[in-house]
Amino acid sequence: MAQAQLSLFGQNEAETYHDTSARGFFSLLVQWPTGKRQSSFPLEQMPTVLNAVDHRLDTWLSQAEFMRPNRRVVNLLRIGLLFADLDTYKMPWAQGRKPEELAAAITYFCQSEGIPQPSIMVYSGRGIQAKWLLERPVPRQALPRWNACQTHLINKLAELGADPGAKDASRVLRLVNTVNSKSGAVCRVVHVLEEGGLPIRYNFEYLAEMLLPVARWDIEKQKAERQQARLTVVNGGKVGNLRTFSGRQLAWDRLEDLRKLGQLRGGINEGERMRHLFWRLNFLLLSGATNSAQMYHEAAALSSELDTRWSYRSKELMTLYSKAKSYEAGERVEFGGKSFAPLYTPKNDTLINLFQISQQEQEQLKTIISTDEAQKRRRERDRLRDEERRRAAGQLEREAYEANSLSRQKPWEAMGMSRAKWYRLGKPSPQQNSETSPSPITNGEASAPALQAARCKAV
Repeated sequence: MAQAQLSLFGQNEAETYHDTSARGFFSLLVQWPTGKRQSSFPLEQMPTVLNAVDHRLDTWLSQAEFMRPNRRVVNLLRIGLLFADLDTYKMPWAQGRKPEELAAAITYFCQSEGIPQPSIMVYSGRGIQAKWLLERPVPRQALPRWNACQTHLINKLAELGADPGAKDASRVLRLVNTVNSKSGAVCRVVHVLEEGGLPIRYNFEYLAEMLLPVARWDIEKQKAERQQARLTVVNGGKVGNLRTFSGRQLAWDRLEDLRKLGQLRGGINEGERMRHLFWRLNFLLLSGATNSAQMYHEAAALSSELDTRWSYRSKELMTLYSKAKSYEAGERVEFGGKSFAPLYTPKNDTLINLFQISQQEQEQLKTIISTDEAQKRRRERDRLRDEERRRAAGQLEREAYEANSLSRQKPWEAMGMSRAKWYRLGKPSPQQNSETSPSPITNGEASAPALQAARCKAV
């Protein structure tokens, strides 16, 4: 793409991964003489806000969108790209190269390593921001899978200078056309991989298959094989009714369930807030969506969600912070001959009792449910699967069958006869009875015996 076109494109770079017609918020972080200041705005205001930015100041833009005006991962709404912040200024191979030459080197590396090429590359003033735009934004429910892709992407680009600390969904990156005060250079777009005159967009599942060590179809194949193995077992223990999840996805879904529980109850009472904060934060850490360095920032966002006027005591989270550090270091806890993560991984029954979750509340949750609720959902899944199988085999739904059944139509009533007589006459249709048809045997003429009987009677 020509330099003039890149310059024009750079003015709208943010709108390639932010939908200004969607609901949600974005955040700006600005370095003022008095310090950094962060502000959040509705997405619909993005064009106005970005046009008002003082380009002489260091400015960073959130890459994701949030459901509240607060740039914390617990408030994530959606994210429309993968990204890597490459600190090329630290790398010997990059010394003396122009930004466009850095972009060319990154493109060559991606091609040689089997990594999809970035849709956009932005020179940040000292390094390169590489961005892979998505066809559709990833919703908050899929954050663990997005995190996995992001982690593997950063690892693959480590030798290019990818910053391992700049991979979380709440990250801000330098805004295009603003100055990097450390180098005096302007942040600008230096490369766009085009498709039809626009930056190329990738299907998220395609990127996941290219980046993750195990593709989704392999996981599904393994699940199918395990399911088949369970079906062929004759003797053995009872198979559970709870659906299986990856550890990180399960932790994220449990966090979402606890937040949903607060909504169902219309808020959390004062004496229960610390318990909710502790467990929500525990599951957030287990999901991999945040780390110990960001833990207290996320805790502040979660506590504000519980009650904006409530101030928690940070000392009560020190144990959790220590366990988070151990978890990140890869440590394991041995107990009863089994190995566990240092963070807490309770059973569903424990959480149900701890939070006194009623059956009605469980029906609104995704993962924190009892065995009975799991069985009920399994039966419903089986019923729907059976219906789908019958439809695929060409069988009619019961309602459709009954609508066309004889007992519902009752054609004998329309013909003024009993049901038994209607069957004896060979189930004629009302149309056939509306007018007399000629006999197929006599072709409309009386038979010979009938004529003879008529003559005898006349005599």
